[in-house]
Parts: sequence; C-alpha cells; structure tokens
Amino acid sequence: MLLGEFDYELPEELIAQKPIEPRNFSRLMVLDPLRQTIEHEKFFDLQKFLTAGDTLIFNDTRVIPARLIGYKSTGARVEIFLLRRLDATTWETLAKPGRKITEGAEISFGNELSCKIIGRTNFGGRIVQFKFNGIFEEILDRLGETPLPPYIHEKLDDSERYQTVYNRERGSAAAPTAGLHFTKEQMLELKNFGVNLGFVTLHVGLGTFRPVQVENIEAHEMHEEFFSIPQETADLIRETKSRGGKVIAVGTTSIRTLEAAAIDKNSVTVGSGSTKIFIYPGYEFKIVDALITNFHLPKSTLIMLVSAFAGREFILRAYREAVEKRYRFFSFGDAMFITNKI
Repeated sequence: MLLGEFDYELPEELIAQKPIEPRNFSRLMVLDPLRQTIEHEKFFDLQKFLTAGDTLIFNDTRVIPARLIGYKSTGARVEIFLLRRLDATTWETLAKPGRKITEGAEISFGNELSCKIIGRTNFGGRIVQFKFNGIFEEILDRLGETPLPPYIHEKLDDSERYQTVYNRERGSAAAPTAGLHFTKEQMLELKNFGVNLGFVTLHVGLGTFRPVQVENIEAHEMHEEFFSIPQETADLIRETKSRGGKVIAVGTTSIRTLEAAAIDKNSVTVGSGSTKIFIYPGYEFKIVDALITNFHLPKSTLIMLVSAFAGREFILRAYREAVEKRYRFFSFGDAMFITNKI
C-alpha cells in the first residue's frame, strides 16, 4: 500500500492545544464498521456502548521527563531526548543537533548528571551512558522536562494533564493519549456497571510516532518498544473471551501490546519483552474486538492501524466528517470509539 492512501486535509486550527476540562467532556465519535454508521456523543456517555462483562485494557505507562538540556565542553547547547532504557546507566536517545554530536562527546547537565555518547542507533539516534550521583529517577525529575508533541505550541499549566489518571509504570517518552479522557470517577462507574478493567504496559517511544518516510508502507520499520503483561490481565482476557464479552483496547499502544503478545484468539503471553509490531490494512486481529482511540496524524502508522481495524475508506470518511463537525485532533483532542472490527 502507498503512503498517500492514508493522507487527509486537516485545518491547523483543529489541532487541540489544550486539554479539555473535565477530562471526559471531550466529544466521542462512535463508529460501527460493520453497519457503516457514525454517531456523535460525549465521552462521559461511553457506558451506553458497553455491556457488563466487557473488558477495557489500559496502558498504565507514565511519561518521564525525557527531555534534557545540557552543554558540551565547548559550551554548545545540546538536547538529549530519552527513548528507551537499555540498562541501569545506558539509554537509546535522540540528540540535537545530531550531526554535531559525535561518538565520545561528553555532555553535562549540571553537577549531578552527565553523559557520554558511546554509539549510534540504526535510526539516527545516539546511545548514551550516564554518570550521576544519587538516584537517577530523582535527578531526572529535577532536571528533565516532560515532552509534549511538536504540534502543541502552548505550555501546559499542569504537567499531570499529559498523564493518565491510572499511570503506574515510569518509562514513556509520550503519553498513551486515548487514556487521557478517563477520570477516576468514570472508571469506577464503569467497574460498578460490570465492565472489567485490565492493565498492560507499553513504554511509548519513537516507534509509535516516527514518521513514515517510504512510499511503500510495507517497507517501514518500527522502533522497538518495551511491553509487559501481568498474569491477572491475561486471565481476565481469557475469561472475557470465554463468556462472549468484548476485549476493548484503550489506545493504539494497548492494541499493539495485546496483538504482539497474542497466542491465539483467546489468550496472550504473560511477561515482558519488546515489540516492533507494525499494524496496517491486511492485518488479522486476534485479541482486540473494539478500540478507543484519538484522531491521528495524516500518513502516520497510527492511522494505518485504525484503518486496518475499521477499513481505510470508512476511517477516512469518518475523519472528513470529524473535520466538517470541527472535532479537536491529536493528543489533547476528541476521541473515537470503534465498536467492532471489520
């Protein structure tokens, strides 16, 4: 398939710059690919489209302050963006300005923290080894900045608004944004209604947002991302399937985690690992029956994933309707609930 087949026109003013308050007052476009219907609701009405016994699967990752600003011995300013931890002191990163940051270069972020460039990655990044006095996570909380996507130009008043209310596991460079719509109160209401809540972890890195730069999308290679699935979630999925309930992924990171770990149509592997799974039209879904997601960038791997789930033409029709009805797009934008896979 060609990259241009996943393009659409989006007025810049529809890119949401601020999160809506309260979280679950965003709009909700409800798609049924089987009936080819589109409905317009509010996110707080999500329960109307769920059945007791269904299971929502959330990605409980937490965004870390992944952007560090430091200086070389020459005084040149450098930005190091943390992507994936390799061991206690070593990380895969993006470095700016990349062409001027060569192997062996040392960068200081103050008295507590420095790093040395010890290698390159196959996607143009840098492998860095940190030196620090104290606990790395505490130093990072003091010196690092929580990154926002480049299309968001306004500063966030409260950095916790770029975190889900159920985040637990530190490690992401970006938020699993479909989950930003949920409040703790709504999650409790859904649980009391009889909807099961399960959790997986996928630390969002470059793989989710890296631009597709090849015309034939099948030649695109995803970046590796860490994921983990606990026993209780695997058990919950198996029980849900056995009772005829739906497994509903909250976000594209949750769906990628479940599909990467799928054993068959009823079960997933327990434990942790890394995935480079790339889902595009033609993919046969094994675990996930429905999907809650945001509206994604043109030509992105994420719009390819939802096109695989609901059909490319139907998704592009829904996106055109979202533009016409002035939905808010991307990380702080409105939500979409795809009730059935094709």
